[in-house]
Amino acid sequence: MKFETSVPAFHFVAGQRPLLISMPHVGTYLPDCVRHRLTEEAITTPDTDWHLERLYEFARALGVSLLVATHSRYVIDLNRPPDGSSLYPGQSVTGLCPVDTFSGAPLYLRTADQPDQQEVAQRRQSLWEPYHAQITAELARLKTEHGMAALWDAHSIRSRVPRFFAGRLPDLNLGTADGASCDPRLAATLLDIGQKTQVYTAVLNGRFKGGHITRHFGAPSQGIHAIQLEMAQSVYMEEDYPFEYRPLLAAKIQPHLRSMLEATLNFIGSFEAS
Repeated sequence: MKFETSVPAFHFVAGQRPLLISMPHVGTYLPDCVRHRLTEEAITTPDTDWHLERLYEFARALGVSLLVATHSRYVIDLNRPPDGSSLYPGQSVTGLCPVDTFSGAPLYLRTADQPDQQEVAQRRQSLWEPYHAQITAELARLKTEHGMAALWDAHSIRSRVPRFFAGRLPDLNLGTADGASCDPRLAATLLDIGQKTQVYTAVLNGRFKGGHITRHFGAPSQGIHAIQLEMAQSVYMEEDYPFEYRPLLAAKIQPHLRSMLEATLNFIGSFEAS
C-alpha cells in the first residue's frame, strides 16, 4: 500500500541557547492509509510518550530549541536506525515500523496489512528523514553560534513493561550510550541531580542507554553532547487509558527536570566562557 500523509513530520521552534530538545515519540497522528488497517487498541496509540510537550513547557522560557514529532511511533519510530537494526541485540524490541505494541499485541488487523518494504521506505522518506535532517541542521547551527551544542532526547514509558524489563522501572533513566554520547562529567552531574531528589529513583545507562538519536548524534569529541532521558510515566500521569495528565504530580518533577536542563546549559556555557 502507498503511504501518504498531509501532516508535516514535526513542529520546530528555534531557540537562542545551545540546547535542542527532541521529542520523537509524542506524536499520535495516524494517516488514514495506516489507521484503517490497525486494531482498536492500536488506534489509541498506548505506547506514546504522552504529554511531554506539556511537561517540558517550562523549557520555552529557557530559550532552548524544541523539535516535536507529529506522527505516532506506530507509523515509524524516529528513534530507530533507518535500516531497522536492533538497538539491543538479543533483547525484545520494537522495530522501525512496528507490528506490535509494547504488550506484544498485534498492531494490524491482518498480517497482510503490515507495511511491505516499499511502504517502509515511503514512511522513512516522508517522516524519518525530515526529522533527522532537522536535528542535523539545528545542531550544526547551534554549534556554529556557540562552539558546542547539546541534544536532550526526551522520552517516557509505562513504569512496568514486562516485555522490556523486569519489575518497576526507575523514575529517571539517563542514557549516554555507556558514555559514548556525552562528556562523563555532564552525565555525572545529571545523575547526581536525579539521585538527590530523595523522591525519585535515578540511574545512568541502565536498561535504557539511549536510542538511535542519542547514539548517532552524540559526539563529545566534536562538541556535541547527547543525553536521553527515559522517564517513568507514573511520576506525572495516569499510565492507563485514557492516559490523563496529572498536573499536581507533574509539578513535583518539573523543577528537577529544569535543574537537569539548566545544568546541561551551564556545562556548555562553561566552555563558551573559556
